[in-house]
Amino acid sequence: MKIGSLSFDKPLFLAPMAGVTDQPFRVLCHEMGASVVCMEMVSANAIKYGNKKTEAFVDISPLEHPVSMQLFGPDPETIALAAKYLDKKPFDILDINMGCPMPKIVKNGEGSALMRNPDLAAAIVKAAVEATDRPVTVKIRAGFNDEEKNAPDLARRLEDAGATMIVVHGRTREQYYSGEADWNIIKEVKKSVSIPVIGNGDIRSYDEAMRRMDETGVDGVMIGRGAQGNPWIFCGHKPDVAEVKAMMKRHARLQIEAKGDHFGVLQMRKHVAWYTGGMRGGAVLRQAINQAKSLDEIEELIDQIEE
Repeated sequence: MKIGSLSFDKPLFLAPMAGVTDQPFRVLCHEMGASVVCMEMVSANAIKYGNKKTEAFVDISPLEHPVSMQLFGPDPETIALAAKYLDKKPFDILDINMGCPMPKIVKNGEGSALMRNPDLAAAIVKAAVEATDRPVTVKIRAGFNDEEKNAPDLARRLEDAGATMIVVHGRTREQYYSGEADWNIIKEVKKSVSIPVIGNGDIRSYDEAMRRMDETGVDGVMIGRGAQGNPWIFCGHKPDVAEVKAMMKRHARLQIEAKGDHFGVLQMRKHVAWYTGGMRGGAVLRQAINQAKSLDEIEELIDQIEE
């Protein structure tokens, strides 16, 4: 599969997830086999109005390439301005989010609200393509609701506007993240365009990712929640307890290096919960980790897990 000048033998992508796919997690997933890691989505409006917090979201490590920068915004002008501002950053792919279901995003006419306005969606993609030399991709949903499952038609419009790849989450906006992803509509999108299509939704294992590719003919699979606490999903390896403990320690070190003791430890609490789900002694560790204040304390608690 190719996106611009990039090519992939095993196109398994890490999905962008707010509060999850920060730099440390992206580095670990890349090391475990993710072909492309996607950053937390960035507001084009925040860039436009000079929000200083945005810089923390666009920090990229040399260890995570190829990396996809995801923007969301309400209009072509704002997206173009943000794309030009970000041009100095060393990302490899610019992705436009047209799938976020959150009410505050949709209320502003951004994210999945754009699926109801194909003309504006296409104009945004065209503006992004003209503003950057990087490949421009788009993440959409099956539709806004069950009555408006327009992903195949919208995908054709976005291809015509210059998109080099379409990612399809198989749920509607009204489903949010509940129910089951509809891989039949993802298959329809694949048939409707000539550019690569990546399927997304309910991928919980490497084998399931391979099966979905075979069943639908999609060019790759994007994995979100299935990677939480399980970066090994990208290579199909089933780690033992010792490997999980080592990964948690490495993750904690990377988090604290990137964000300092206070915020690094806070961020690790949810990751430890994901890593230890179903593990003997995991519940005790999760309670104790909420009181930890340093890397040493975290590592000491991890060492107490029995192998």
